[in-house]
Amino acid sequence: MRGERNRKLHLSKIYSFTCCKASSVDGDHAQIGGKGYSRVVLCNETDSSVEEIGSSRNYYEYADNCVRSTKYTAATFLPKSLFEQFRRVANFYFLVTGVLAFTKLAPYSAGSAILPLVVVIGATIVKEGIEDWRRKKQDIEVNNRRVKVHKIDGIFEYTAWKNLRVGNIVKVEKDEFFPADLVLLSSSYEDAVCYVETMNLDGETNLKLKQGLEVTSSLHEDLNFKKFKATVKCEDPNANLYSFVGSMEFGEQKYALSAQQLLLRDSKLRNTDYIFGAVIFTGHDTKVIQNSTDPPSKRSRVEKKMDRIIYFLFCILFLMASVGSIFFGFLTKDDFRNGLAKRWYLRPDHSTIFFDPKRSASAAVFHCLTALMLYGFFIPISLYVSIEIVKVLQSSFINQDIHMYYKDADKPAHARTSNLNEELGQVDTILSDKTGTLTCNSMEFIKCSIAGVAYGRGVTEVEKTMSRRKGLPFVHERDISEADDVRGSLDKKAAIKGFNFTDERIMNGNWVNEPRADIIQKFFRLLAVCHTAIPEVDKDSGNVSYEAESPDEAAFVIAARELGFEFYRRAQTSISTFELDPVSGKKVERMYKILNVLEFNSSRKRMSVIVKDDEGKTLLLCKGADSVMFERLAKNGREFEEKTMEHVHDYADEGLRTLILAYRELDPQEYKEFDNKFSKAKNLVSSNWETLIEEVSDNIEKNLILLGATAVEDKLQNGVPDCIDKLTQAGIKIWVLTGDKMETAINVGFACSLLRQGMKQIIIHLDSPEIQALEKDGDKIAITKTSRQSVLLQICEGAAQLTAHRGISHQEFALIIDGKSLAYALEDDMKNMFLELAIRCASVICCRSSPKQKALVTRLVKSGTGKTTLAIGDGANDVGMLQEADIGVGISGVEGMQAVMSSDIAIAQFRYLERLLLVHGHWCYRRISSMICYFFYKNITFGFTLFLYEVYASFSGIPAYNDWFLALYNVFFSSLPVIALGVFDQDVSARYCLKFPLLYQEGVQNVLFSWRRVLSWMLNGFFSALLIFFFCTKAMELQAFDHEGRTAGRDILGTTMFTCVVWVVNLQMALAISYFTLIQHFFIWGSIFFWYIFLLIYGAVPQKYSGNAYKIFVEALAPSPTYWILTFFVVIATLIPYFSYKAIQMRFFPMYHEMVQWRRYERKIEEPEYCDMVQQILLQPMTVSSTGRLAAKANRSMGKDKILNRR
Repeated sequence: MRGERNRKLHLSKIYSFTCCKASSVDGDHAQIGGKGYSRVVLCNETDSSVEEIGSSRNYYEYADNCVRSTKYTAATFLPKSLFEQFRRVANFYFLVTGVLAFTKLAPYSAGSAILPLVVVIGATIVKEGIEDWRRKKQDIEVNNRRVKVHKIDGIFEYTAWKNLRVGNIVKVEKDEFFPADLVLLSSSYEDAVCYVETMNLDGETNLKLKQGLEVTSSLHEDLNFKKFKATVKCEDPNANLYSFVGSMEFGEQKYALSAQQLLLRDSKLRNTDYIFGAVIFTGHDTKVIQNSTDPPSKRSRVEKKMDRIIYFLFCILFLMASVGSIFFGFLTKDDFRNGLAKRWYLRPDHSTIFFDPKRSASAAVFHCLTALMLYGFFIPISLYVSIEIVKVLQSSFINQDIHMYYKDADKPAHARTSNLNEELGQVDTILSDKTGTLTCNSMEFIKCSIAGVAYGRGVTEVEKTMSRRKGLPFVHERDISEADDVRGSLDKKAAIKGFNFTDERIMNGNWVNEPRADIIQKFFRLLAVCHTAIPEVDKDSGNVSYEAESPDEAAFVIAARELGFEFYRRAQTSISTFELDPVSGKKVERMYKILNVLEFNSSRKRMSVIVKDDEGKTLLLCKGADSVMFERLAKNGREFEEKTMEHVHDYADEGLRTLILAYRELDPQEYKEFDNKFSKAKNLVSSNWETLIEEVSDNIEKNLILLGATAVEDKLQNGVPDCIDKLTQAGIKIWVLTGDKMETAINVGFACSLLRQGMKQIIIHLDSPEIQALEKDGDKIAITKTSRQSVLLQICEGAAQLTAHRGISHQEFALIIDGKSLAYALEDDMKNMFLELAIRCASVICCRSSPKQKALVTRLVKSGTGKTTLAIGDGANDVGMLQEADIGVGISGVEGMQAVMSSDIAIAQFRYLERLLLVHGHWCYRRISSMICYFFYKNITFGFTLFLYEVYASFSGIPAYNDWFLALYNVFFSSLPVIALGVFDQDVSARYCLKFPLLYQEGVQNVLFSWRRVLSWMLNGFFSALLIFFFCTKAMELQAFDHEGRTAGRDILGTTMFTCVVWVVNLQMALAISYFTLIQHFFIWGSIFFWYIFLLIYGAVPQKYSGNAYKIFVEALAPSPTYWILTFFVVIATLIPYFSYKAIQMRFFPMYHEMVQWRRYERKIEEPEYCDMVQQILLQPMTVSSTGRLAAKANRSMGKDKILNRR
């Protein structure tokens, strides 16, 4: 039944740009067959018929429909993943040393050198393999989706998507995805139109209308394709989603094809029972796959700095090896002089080249290679893989944070990449979209102006904020008493999405008693008729819902319905409504015949419909932006212009989005002339056909009569003002880049706490009388020159204001600039001045910004400040900004998933940014920074003991430790506690991170990973190694080691030193941890315990394999009191300096987080006066914007008032 009803609708007649009939092919279509337009598709050809024709390109040269998003294949996985790993300089170094371990140069066995590298590289490759297998499973699921394809004799059978070939005819049914790029042939509608949802492509949720050629629109049944043959010639595969040039040869005639006939893969068929289409592009040739380029590679600043530190360690390594080799060369040369052997026990007269005094230079070179291998333990081999593991686990905590889960939409936070976790703790500037990011992008009809009278008693978020800011009661409180009855009745009704209007003067049919009831009737009739929405009637409840192209349009239709003008049916060329008849007081059905629809676009900024009512009048109904509508009014249509303009400005001040409504009556002859011109322009296929349609439309949309204006509210998301206030207290600068007009943006800025009372505004615009006069004259060169000079002058004046207030007061400044001015401010000779001005302001708002300008501003801030930027947005127009920023955060809102797909992290609401940055960002930065510093500490402690033993043994090239002690140190004895630190450690709890937002500045100022801090940890490692080595060697050097009088050899000394190193580095970790968990206890004590277990097991292995560690613990170390006493003494002595330093530093020179820890320890953290003291101390050394300082001071003042009141 539904299909029968749909076939009665010729919906193409209500659209201006969709009718495609047979016509001449010119313009872009003349290029078909040339370069870039060489594709030939034989539609509905079988394999055998293709071979008979002699063209096999469709099936054998064009891509198949199997898509692959994996990074590797079975053949390339191993070589490609190995190449990826050995691109890292550290891994390549260990590969070289592993290869050299098979030579006589090696100071250790080859197995002990290769095993750690295999474990580390293997773990990383396994991780890569698991991630790629997940992508492979997604590909398998997509490739095996099923669709109906024409087989033979009009029979359609299901087949997998991957089996489709170019030229196949497919049948796609309602709510199914298109399996490839198709040319639309016909649909369940008579005129081959269908509705398409492109959310997966461009992020937009509104439905698009597509229409097939008229010549194929009659192919409604499966059997119609039994003998269907056609040839499509078109452009080659490309990434442009919004254009398509081709032609179809059918029935010995050629028909032009455009983007209107192209159905893109991964779009969804909506509100249409089925369509038939011919496959044009498959697999990786489809436009969506052509657009799916990899996002730009982003690396955090911490990771980049870590690379530089590793290069620094390499320099130290080479320096130590070179200096040691020079000394070794001189010592070796002195071993045999004048026929006398100085170190006779080395037998220099019968030594190999490695120790030959006669070839000391060669021996020094070979020793240098040996030393480079031996000192390689300075470089933490497991650092990269440990950091990757930690980041993945940190990302899982972000994903599972219940406080960032949006229950209404069932959407948790999702870290789409784990590379930038620590970067979240270093954000200096946030660049945010407004609509859908700060606001809900869910429009509500709240006010209107009709015949110069303002209606609507609702109070917007902006009004509430403005009233609070001025210390006034809400502006409409005076109306509350007279509206109580209306509000009481509304409260009993269920909330209506899109409608938040309250005014007893026109609700419940009371509009008929208003002085200008005739204008009110025309106003709401226009709202009920002038749109392209599709009604859907619920058969069970009878309720009508609407599928509209935008939230605004849906809100208008719903408002008209609630106020007595219900649009309930769209027929072939008509719209039907139920309207309240002012005479009878009853609802009557009215039908309007639709003659034309003149669509909305960004250049026209208006939409019109031409209808004929049941009285035979031809009416043009128009709604559009005030910037284009007022100039189109007739002289006799401006009766309410002054009042309406006043109301529009008031609505803009209240943060509302406005449209002007107007109409005119057309005489038959005028309409006939327009319709002839319009039909010719509409049916012409040429490069400028859209321009011709706009010219014809422009001529008819004049001499309008003003009815009034609508005002809809895009409400702020919950928690946005508090979130912005908290972020500014953290010292983060916030820029808003919006397409809204300046008045709306400013007032929304006040509503969301971006602008505050007392903040001085620097406004840069091009609305001066001089420029307006030049615009009327149309002199473009003069306009450009004057505009550029004006913007430059305003930037200089703004900078002068800031300079004048420097040092005098804590005056806050906000910079507000419009899109026209921004275009000049971003020019090469002016952008640095603009940036310097902007970064000195607490808040920045860029109005009327295009997507390109958003990306350019983001690039300017990132490159100009050199600090971390975060961009946040929700729509396809924000993609450039998200990819340009250091961190891109996508809001998974109502504008689809395009922003999310291009982002690094996805959240459902803007307010979750507070927890993402101040809690997870702060923790991740601290954890990764501490983890890397500790890695360098433990490796330097271990590696430097090797160097000291080398010096002690005259640079002999013999390691102090057993081969497998060396191999397993980084893998088992010291790495797991570091991973636990990186995953679980907290300096303060989440509650205190939010309570003291200025703690976030530790990351912005990079105090935890500065060169000073890194070098101090390295020095701590050198100092620890010195203490361990000298205490152990001096304690064992001259006296007996056990009760049998045996002295310690290299085996006992080395094992004792290694025991001390394991204890020291693990207990050092325990001292550095701020937040202990059972897992951390397990890893720290477990690593130490595992060392002793390993000694027992390894010592029991035959001596052939265990070497000098054979039964060393059982027979030599465990029975000796010296071993246990020395271990205890060395560990305590080595840790005392660090412990003392930390105690003094925390008591007298505490860092920001340590102040909070100290107050928490004293249990005074909840007392307001102590909180105030901590905040005041925190503010002293902070280099943050005045925003954070003033906000914190205001909070302190409020805290003091509370204390005084309590007293």
